[in-house]
Amino acid sequence: MTANAIPMQLDARAVEILSGITTATLTTLLLKKGLRNVWLRGARPLRTGQPRLVGRAFTLRFVPAREDLATPESWSSPISTRAAIEDMPAGCIAVVDAMGVADAGIFGDILCARMGKRGVAALVTDGVVRDQAGVLATGLPVWCHGAAAPPSVAGLTFVAWQQPIACGGVAVFPGDVVVVDDDGAVLIPAALLDEMLTLAPEQEKLEAWIMAEVEAGASLPGLYPPNVENKARYEAAKKTAN
Repeated sequence: MTANAIPMQLDARAVEILSGITTATLTTLLLKKGLRNVWLRGARPLRTGQPRLVGRAFTLRFVPAREDLATPESWSSPISTRAAIEDMPAGCIAVVDAMGVADAGIFGDILCARMGKRGVAALVTDGVVRDQAGVLATGLPVWCHGAAAPPSVAGLTFVAWQQPIACGGVAVFPGDVVVVDDDGAVLIPAALLDEMLTLAPEQEKLEAWIMAEVEAGASLPGLYPPNVENKARYEAAKKTAN
């Protein structure tokens, strides 16, 4: 597979900042940048209440099953999910295009356990996993469309990794940044990462101030979003806090 030019390890500062930003805030900020399609449909936390996680996207792609290719023997092929997992760097988030297929589990407990051993931060897919209890027992955080007993080859053929994919209707390129929490998975294009690292913390501070105003009894018109007067009040409150 072709290596990606973008470093797959996010620096500690980026991880720290984005770990404190909700996916809801990120979708709002990306919308303001003109990006409406960044929430990966079908990718829901297999276990709720997990910490928010951040990582570069390591992509994997399935296509519809073809009987001469989608066989148990294909699991030993050089182009296989097993080989792709051995390419995953620590800290990445594996993002898998399973075309929304809900009756063939792309990964089970053994593959997820290996991903955990390699330091993969999370698995995100618009498909399903199998051996749900075993997958949960591995401790690997998973965002998916649910669980199904049949193996991947019952409905899918694995074809590639570290190529552009469509996951949950979103275009994902290797090295893009993925943030996951209980609201799902959001993609930040790699080229917008630095801007999000600046804008997102400020947006969270503003919304915290607005929430405090609401709790104090303020009405929403002119407050959310803030008009000129309330923007000035917010800036004054920031100076006082500093």
